[in-house]
Amino acid sequence: MTALREHAAAVPLVDHHVHGCWLTPGDRPGLENALNEANTEPLAAFDSAFDTQLGFAVRAHCAPLLGLPRHADADEYWRRRCEVPEPELARLFLSAAHVSEWLVDTGFAGGVADLDDMARLAVGEVREVVRLESVAEQAAAAPGDYASAFDDILWRRTRNAVATKSVLAYRGGFLGDLSEPSPAEVAAAATRWRDEGGTRLTDRVLLRFGLHRAIRLGKPLQFHVGFGDRDCDLHAANPVHLLDFLRVSGDIPVVLLHCYPYEREAGYLAQAFNNVHLDGGLAINYLGARSAAFIARLLEMAPFRKILYSSDGFGPAELHYLGANLWRTGIAATLQRFIDADEWSQADAVRVVDLIAHENAGRVYELGG
Repeated sequence: MTALREHAAAVPLVDHHVHGCWLTPGDRPGLENALNEANTEPLAAFDSAFDTQLGFAVRAHCAPLLGLPRHADADEYWRRRCEVPEPELARLFLSAAHVSEWLVDTGFAGGVADLDDMARLAVGEVREVVRLESVAEQAAAAPGDYASAFDDILWRRTRNAVATKSVLAYRGGFLGDLSEPSPAEVAAAATRWRDEGGTRLTDRVLLRFGLHRAIRLGKPLQFHVGFGDRDCDLHAANPVHLLDFLRVSGDIPVVLLHCYPYEREAGYLAQAFNNVHLDGGLAINYLGARSAAFIARLLEMAPFRKILYSSDGFGPAELHYLGANLWRTGIAATLQRFIDADEWSQADAVRVVDLIAHENAGRVYELGG
């Protein structure tokens, strides 16, 4: 193993965008559905999530942690997984990720560990990322003026949080007007939404309002970008459609999450705007053996001080570990090629690993020591 690979294998990570893991056992169809991001229905009877890049990666990289040979078949993997209590699996996989801090998006619970549960696993510090659309739903249910309620809830929920996040990509996408609406527009939109029941927020006016309130808050703002489930119109989740919003976003860090298949567009935006950053979370897991090529594309255009690490793990604890493991092997393989071609020095490669692994997140989210 080269010195660079040894360093990448051991460097502590800040997982700057992640969700809770499972703590209660489920069945095999549930696991297989959790290994598929895009399909919102049960998988077809003929299909198996184990026959995907992610499924192969789970069998290659996660099986050894369960005492199985690398590439153990899916049936053997499932049988062994069932023998280990789910909280034990969570502690096993999350501790093996060697993550020092988990920045957890709490906006979509879905039967996973909450902040306190994650903290009790004792596998790293846990901090919260507050989802703006969840704040909006609470404000719709509150009495009185919607804008005042939104501001009050946002302030209270983010006092100890490190960032906010928007799933605008799932609620109509980035196409169209993203300017700040007037108070009258907000009041009228809130009345309409409350009259409709105030559940899932899709009103463009209120979505825009939330974004601009987040900017005023002063904490980093994360956006889901690109690949996601089929509720997300992929063509409308291209980050170049955020240009007008980014031009008025000031100095507040804006972090573009996941990015596939728009990692090059995201890299351009990170170069064009001082406050724009990006990661490759979620996509790295799903690309499996092809993830190193994706990591290399992230390094094409984006300044190295603008790239962060995340797993975007949700549900099976394998995803929290696998994101870290694939990133470590992928970044090392990519940078080692640069070293071998005498395009990079080893010292520069080590420095870039540290930047992406934890230093950039420490700066963006003001994590301190």
